[in-house]
Amino acid sequence: MTEFTATEMMTIAAARALGNDDVCFVGIGAPSAACNVARLTHAPDITLIYESGTIGTAPDVLPLSIGDGELCETAVTTVAVPEMFRYWLQGGRISIGFLGAAQLDRFGNINTTVIGDYHHPKVRLPGGGGAPEIATSCGEIYITLKQAKRSMVEKIDFFTSYGHGNGHDDRQKLGITTKGPTLLITDLAIWKPDPVTKEFTVVSMHKGVTRAMVQETCGWTVKFADDVAETPEPTELELTTLRDLQARTAAAHGGTKEKANA
Repeated sequence: MTEFTATEMMTIAAARALGNDDVCFVGIGAPSAACNVARLTHAPDITLIYESGTIGTAPDVLPLSIGDGELCETAVTTVAVPEMFRYWLQGGRISIGFLGAAQLDRFGNINTTVIGDYHHPKVRLPGGGGAPEIATSCGEIYITLKQAKRSMVEKIDFFTSYGHGNGHDDRQKLGITTKGPTLLITDLAIWKPDPVTKEFTVVSMHKGVTRAMVQETCGWTVKFADDVAETPEPTELELTTLRDLQARTAAAHGGTKEKANA
């Protein structure tokens, strides 16, 4: 079996969660990599939508941002951003929202705004963009994140994107009818919310990962399912697809000879 990194395992595990019939609102970075690996392997008919208004895009390389021309050039169509949010997103036409996070708590609430006090932050982050609307209007939310105590925290410093609040039926109390975060894929494990409390619970750990490793990189007391599975290793096809995609991306964005000859 070919060796693979923890980040490759995370990306491929996230890709596997997507289906051929999904309409997916894609975040930049790890979510974009996962969604495009799914499109290039087991889900060729998946519809990928980016915040800039590109629908059914099929990029050959990963975009640098939502404004990357690669997205528009390969899309079935491109609509105005207000139409994207009002008709497509808030109209309930998108099944999966794929998000990342700077900070995440046990109930899937996301912070991408500030670290520290809002008025005197230690770090000013890029902000939410469309993520707050994605978190409440997509049918369900998948989250990808590398585990670290600074990112998986007991209490986030700012509520950018609403997950399950304080758990239980907090979303329903606010009149939010979508499912919210249903899956968290990290570089160590796969997590799903408890059906009642909505607290993320480890259901699968990647090869070589121990419970101690998961706990050491998480800022809250981790809950494990009664039967924790081992995440299947990446296949040769999955690894080759991901690595080829990343190589094309590096060549395209790095101004190398490969780009000139493309």
